[in-house]
Amino acid sequence: MASQDPTLLKLHSARSDLKTLLQASSEAQHNITQTETRFSLYQQSLSTASRRILPLQSLTMSRKALDARITRAVSPAVELLNTFKRTEGLQAKLVTFSAELSSEKSQQRRLEKLVEYVGCVEEVKEGIEKICEEVEMVVQRLQEVVEFVSRTKAADQGRDVRLKDALVTLKVLYEREVDEMRFEGLLDQALLHVQDEFEELLLRMKHRNLRDLVNQRGGEERELGSEMEVEALGRISTTLAANDCMDICIDIYLKARYRRAAKALMKLNPDYLRTYTPEGIDEMEWETLETAITLWIQHFEVAVKKVLFSEKKLCEKVLGDFMEGLVWPECFIKISDKIMAVFFRFGEGVARSSKEPQKLFKLLDMFESLEKLKPQISQIFEGEPGADICTRFRELEKLIIDASSKVFWEFGLQIEGNIDGLPPPQDGSVPKLVRYAINYLKYLTTVNYKTSMIKVLRTQQTWRGKGGSSETSGNETLTEEDLLKHAISNVMEALQRNIESKRLCCRDKVLVHVFTMNTYWYIYMRTKNTQLGEVLGEKCMKEGYKAVAEECAYLYQKQAWGGLVKVLDGEDLREEGKGSVGRVVSEKVETFFKGLNEVCEKHGRGVYSIPDVDLREQMREATVRVVVPAYADFLESYSEFLNNKKGYPSVERVKGLVVKAFDGERLRRKGSASGDWNVARNSGSLERDVARAGSNGGDV
Repeated sequence: MASQDPTLLKLHSARSDLKTLLQASSEAQHNITQTETRFSLYQQSLSTASRRILPLQSLTMSRKALDARITRAVSPAVELLNTFKRTEGLQAKLVTFSAELSSEKSQQRRLEKLVEYVGCVEEVKEGIEKICEEVEMVVQRLQEVVEFVSRTKAADQGRDVRLKDALVTLKVLYEREVDEMRFEGLLDQALLHVQDEFEELLLRMKHRNLRDLVNQRGGEERELGSEMEVEALGRISTTLAANDCMDICIDIYLKARYRRAAKALMKLNPDYLRTYTPEGIDEMEWETLETAITLWIQHFEVAVKKVLFSEKKLCEKVLGDFMEGLVWPECFIKISDKIMAVFFRFGEGVARSSKEPQKLFKLLDMFESLEKLKPQISQIFEGEPGADICTRFRELEKLIIDASSKVFWEFGLQIEGNIDGLPPPQDGSVPKLVRYAINYLKYLTTVNYKTSMIKVLRTQQTWRGKGGSSETSGNETLTEEDLLKHAISNVMEALQRNIESKRLCCRDKVLVHVFTMNTYWYIYMRTKNTQLGEVLGEKCMKEGYKAVAEECAYLYQKQAWGGLVKVLDGEDLREEGKGSVGRVVSEKVETFFKGLNEVCEKHGRGVYSIPDVDLREQMREATVRVVVPAYADFLESYSEFLNNKKGYPSVERVKGLVVKAFDGERLRRKGSASGDWNVARNSGSLERDVARAGSNGGDV
């Protein structure tokens, strides 16, 4: 029953488990004691091992630090050597490109290879720059490593030697190879080659035939060079500037483009520009000077609007990237300055030369051409670099305005000063001076020169007004037309005073009226229905010239033919007796014919010359109307007293004599030139004409 009691069973079981647990604890205690003993032994062993490993640990850390130092120095050195290798490869490529350039015949292909060649030069330059930037740093780091290794003895002897050898090699490379690569190697040769190609390409860009541009006024000049050529020039200039060759590049550009521009202009044969001093210009024949001025106007326009305008665009494209665009304007002005100076000095020489009247029209041509060029001058030579050229251009225009004004005013003074006290031409014809002056003024008032002359007068008046001159205070309000009228009227008044002086010197009572009639009629007829007449006004022409001519025509007829008519007057016959009437009538007829023969002979010999056809016809008809009826009436009234045996001429015979007297002038002048002078093409000097006229006694 006890064995079956659950409580006892549980107690026995617990006792058994507890006993087992105690035995296990005893064994665990024993094991722990043994483990502690072993741990103590392990700890003693680890302490001993730690004491032995510690120096090795320090050595390992030192080696890692040394490896880091060496790696930091050697890696850039390796990269530097790789750069050297790449640069050497590019240099070999340069040699190949150079050979291909020399052998290439096609210009297009040559330009393409030239661009590639320049690109290769840029790569070589970049490689050398990189080497130059890094080599000093690499040498310095290797130097530090070698010093560290030598000082700390951290590396074995072999590594130490290798590091020192590498250092020595890099130092030699730094001291010799780098400078040689920069200044004496293939890069230097390549830059010289590029400079030659740069110059050759610049010289190859030629202006078109300027003779065609002179003939095709207003045509556009084509741009210099193709797009590929301009690109090549731009790449070359940039490359040269990046290699410290900017001065050389600019020098090559200036010489080449000036040479090309000057050579293009020289093809126009501007030999006239060699003579530019006022004294030299005064010695030139007028025909030569006239041609020279015409060529100067054409060539100057071509030089500015075509040649220099094209040069400016090319210069901007090629050198525009230098120093933020500050270089190319100076370069362009240096090219332009010499060319413009040559044209300026010729124009200045003409303006400062003697003020002969025929120069006025060429001076006005020069002035008008400068006026047309003014916008282009301001555009092409804008900014501070072109200020001197613009200033000289304005000074030249001012000189030409002043010269034009002086020539015109001195023309009137020369006419006034030609009052030499000599009589009019021996035949009473129009003096050469009058013909010259009238046609001179007619040509001045044509469309070609009227506007230019008004501008000159207005500008001159403005300058005088600014100077405070009192002479122009009364003319400041004049219109442009009135200003020209005032100036021309002064010349016409001087011409009238000259005519009147010759009139007063003439002792022949008939000739003085013939001369005055011819001269004033010439002025009126040559001025009528012309622009000169419009400027002077109809009232001035009729009252000042036509009325005087008509009055002198009446006086001429009265003086030359009126005496003959008076001879035939029968008033005195009424006082005579019948016995003496026949004698007196015969005497009158003989006196009439004697006088008629004298007058007709003088007209026939040209003593009394009437060159103008219309005027001569009018005077012939008027004379016939005066003389012939008077003779007919006389014959009819006194025919019974005339001795028919003497055969007195009939009325028709008398009419024929009178008509022949005037027709003789026409026949005498037949076949000779009688047209007006063309002042624009006149090659004579007014001074020479006047002198020649004076030496001929005024007969011109």
